[in-house]
Formats: sequence, C-alpha cells, structure tokens
Amino acid sequence: MEFLSQLTLLQWLGTIFGVVQVLLARQNNIHNYLFGVVAILISIWVLYQSRLYADILLNLYYLVMSVYGWFYWKMGKQKQETPISASNRREHTIAGGIVLGCFGLMAYWLAQHTDSDVPYWDALVCAFAWAGMWLMAKRKIENWIYLNISNFISIPLLIYKELYIYAGLTAFLFAVAISGYIKWKKIIAHERDGTYAGA
Repeated sequence: MEFLSQLTLLQWLGTIFGVVQVLLARQNNIHNYLFGVVAILISIWVLYQSRLYADILLNLYYLVMSVYGWFYWKMGKQKQETPISASNRREHTIAGGIVLGCFGLMAYWLAQHTDSDVPYWDALVCAFAWAGMWLMAKRKIENWIYLNISNFISIPLLIYKELYIYAGLTAFLFAVAISGYIKWKKIIAHERDGTYAGA
C-alpha cells in the first residue's frame, strides 16, 4: 500500500513538471527542457515499476531529445524557420514504415524477452509516438494525428495499469494535440495567403 502511495505521489510530481514544461515550451522558454527532463526521469521510474518497457524506451528518446534541444537552444545558430506543411507521399510512406517497423521490433522484444503483460498494446503506443515525433521534427501537420493515435491507445492502457494520473495527463495531451492540429491548419492557410505566422 505504501509503495502504491509512492507511485501516486511520483505520478503527481511528474505530471506537475510535465505541465510546467508544456506551458514553458509554448512561451518559447528554454527552461522548459529542465522541467521536461525531471518529468521524464520520474516517468521512467514509474513506468519501470508498471512494466511498460516500450514506454520507457520512448521516454529515453524524449530524454535524449530534451538534452539535445536544450544545448541547441542555448548554443545553436538561428537558421531560417522551416514552414509547416502537409506530408507528401514519400513522407507518408516513411511514417507508415516507422509504425510497422517499430511495432514489429517492440512487440517481438516485449513478448519474447520481457515480463510485460501488455506487449502488443505497449508496442503500438510506442510505434505511433515514434512516427509522430519524426513528423514533428519535419514540421508536418500529420504529426498531431499520429501522436493522438498513440495517446488514444495509451489512455486505456494507463488506466489498466492503474496509472490514473498519467492517464489524465495523456487525456490533456490528447486535447492539446487536437488544438495543435487546428492551429497548424490555420497557419498553413495563412502561408498560402502570404501572411505566415509562426507556430
């Protein structure tokens, strides 16, 4: 019982840091990465205790990208901003390949080499999130769709694992992704009118 209370406390703590990170990122504040790193480290511990191993790998990727992002923001040179756009056929194919490849590898590893009791669901969450992150890096509007498929699958999975606070945070991220898609769609429309606005 005491262990479950500690996990609940850690979920709350990780969620608070995660929300602060998202809000700072929206303000273009470099300190968002510091809060993000703390949130990720807490999440990795909670996910390990819950045997969601694919999500741990996903968070390790987030950790690497957060450290890279912090250094890039701090010391990187400003370059011309890449405009938001829709994916072409090649990019759709690559994103689909990421989903299939990541799912196949993660499902095999989780089912055959770990004690995960939800290997296929965990692998599916990871696969769509990886594709979504790749599309986000390319600044493609479809990233929100892939990330929200991941979120949609993740919410019941987190509830099943009794990680109710993280399920609530993921529901919040689901709503943010919907608003992000709508906002980016408006930005693309403004670009076509010659009145580009940053995201």
